[in-house]
Amino acid sequence: MVTRRAFLGNGGALGLALAGASGVAAQTAGGQAARGQGWPQQAPFHFDGDMRDFAAAQAALMPLYQVNRDFATFDAAYYGAMTRPVQAAYEAQSHWVNQNHALFLRNAAPGHPRDVELDRSRAAVANMLGASAEEIALAGGGTEALYALIAHYALLQPGDAVIYADVDYDEMQFACDYLEKSRGARIVRFALPEPHTEANILAAYEKVLKDTPRTKLLLLTHLSNRNGLVPPVKAIVDMARARGVDTILDSAQAVGHIPFTVDDTGADFIGFSLHKWLAAPLGTGGVYIRKNRLQDISPWLGNRIHGADDIRARIPTGTVDFAARLTVPHAIAVHDAIGGDAKYRHLLRLRDYWVDRVRDIKGLEIVLPDEPGRYGAVTGFRLPGMTGPDGAKKAAALFLDKYRLLVVAKAGLASGPVLRVTPALFNSSAELDRLVAAIRAERGLFA
Repeated sequence: MVTRRAFLGNGGALGLALAGASGVAAQTAGGQAARGQGWPQQAPFHFDGDMRDFAAAQAALMPLYQVNRDFATFDAAYYGAMTRPVQAAYEAQSHWVNQNHALFLRNAAPGHPRDVELDRSRAAVANMLGASAEEIALAGGGTEALYALIAHYALLQPGDAVIYADVDYDEMQFACDYLEKSRGARIVRFALPEPHTEANILAAYEKVLKDTPRTKLLLLTHLSNRNGLVPPVKAIVDMARARGVDTILDSAQAVGHIPFTVDDTGADFIGFSLHKWLAAPLGTGGVYIRKNRLQDISPWLGNRIHGADDIRARIPTGTVDFAARLTVPHAIAVHDAIGGDAKYRHLLRLRDYWVDRVRDIKGLEIVLPDEPGRYGAVTGFRLPGMTGPDGAKKAAALFLDKYRLLVVAKAGLASGPVLRVTPALFNSSAELDRLVAAIRAERGLFA
């Protein structure tokens, strides 16, 4: 199992640059092999930054990234930029895959058959999530993974109810709506009451489950892309199971962000991204299906490339970016070297840094409660008087054009649209100070 290691394969210059950066020590081994005919060589990745200290952690983390700093980008919920070591590994893997082309894709590359190498990635993801490798299939992102689970849920009968909430992701709502047209399901939509305290959340889920006979399936979002809400997942999963309701858990925003194992959630079906908070290459994600529930998710559109007892049959089997999938263990190695718990604490500090500095603005709404465990790095807010999707889009455009700050207008909540702020590990408190100053300067935008 690969742990606390990354692959660096584009020569020694990158390794020297990283070794010279504060808090970072990295070595490259076999750099020439990565550009030759050999398999890209492993090299240790060491991170010695002091994650206990906010300023020291920033100084150690920022050199890991090469990103455009003409703008302060607060949209890690969309795509988490690769670190330099992961990007180097991806480039090396891309070179190798291209060099070996169909030989590799046909499982014929000597010493490195395609499926064996991809199984290493599956095993690394499984190890991270506390699952077995046979319970993990790689996917082209969280959206693809969750479409696979929702659209192919096998136990649904005409007239059965499917429930989702306003905090759930748009496309996963669309997937549930598809079950109405394709399978005769009854779709039940409800809104979580604000404030989103644990008591309010649990009461809302208990009520909708109680009030909806013949409920068979519940969509539950681990961390909402709309406002950042983290619900009490296991309590809701257990509540649903007690009524004979299966839960499909959308963990697209949770993997690599909130430390957890599959058993911590209690869920039998989980879809997730790897290119967000884990910061693997774009187009990487996966599904988890508990081993004894595999037959309750049908193969993807009748896929028979793999047998019905193979989880990989639940995902499209077309020609994908194999180099991206081969790079997943490298992303996990960097994540492990920084430390999942330390990374999460730092993300919370970034979030709290800007939130605490705008709390006193009259009329400004932070749409998440301060209750511990109910949020991560993602947080939605409303400027005083901001209403409607057009208002949110206007504010987001102003922040981008005038202040060179990327925040995101998000609609879909029953209470109204928000501006979403999602700091990443490469963001600094100086960039967050710019955000705070812009919010203060524009607090009267909708007055």
